[in-house]
Order: sequence, then C-alpha cells, then structure tokens
Amino acid sequence: QVQLVESGGGSVQAGGSLRLSCEVSGPFFHIATMAWYRQAPGKQRELVASISGDTNYADFVKGRFTIYRANAGKTVNLQMNKLKLEDTAVYFCNADIALAPMPTTDTYWGQGTQVTVFS
Repeated sequence: QVQLVESGGGSVQAGGSLRLSCEVSGPFFHIATMAWYRQAPGKQRELVASISGDTNYADFVKGRFTIYRANAGKTVNLQMNKLKLEDTAVYFCNADIALAPMPTTDTYWGQGTQVTVFS
C-alpha cells in the first residue's frame, strides 16, 4: 500500500534549474532513509543524493543539487541548479521504510520522472 510518487521533471536549458519532489503515501511506521537515483539510457542506475540522519551527495552533483525533506508531510525534494547536459536521465525516488517498530526496513521505488537538459 506504500506508494512513492515523483513530480517536477521536465526539459530545461543547460544552466537552468528544476525541483523534483517525491511524496510517500500509505501506512508505515517511519521512513528511515530517502534518496534520489538516476539512470541515463544505456547506463547503470546511480545514486544522486540521500538523506537520513545526514545528507550525502554524489561527487558529480555537489555544489549544484540539494536534497531536503519538507517540514510538513512525507515529501523529499531535490533542488537541481546549474544543470548540465549529462544530468539528463530518469530520476527515481527511493525510500527505506519501516512498516512497524522493527529494525528492518523495506525498499520502495517511485515510477521515475524524466529530466532532459538541452543546449
């Protein structure tokens, strides 16, 4: 019943900005970790950024992207600035969620949202 829904993708010119959003719905105990991944055509899926007790960023987005959770609701956002052509990919929301007060979590994925950067 847990669902992750992304929004905010689109096409932007190089140097521009986009903000991705991912909202979690359904019953759960708590969200341990949330993250954004991306996958370009013909390439492996790669971690972009994650947030739990702290934030972590891939080297290729440091200084350009910011991951944060909304003050209210069950949302994680990815602010993307100074976008480059190589940022073009499908971006996926990921979350490790505990359905009960137990040490184990289950992994959930969003359906993905396309980000296209053009010159």
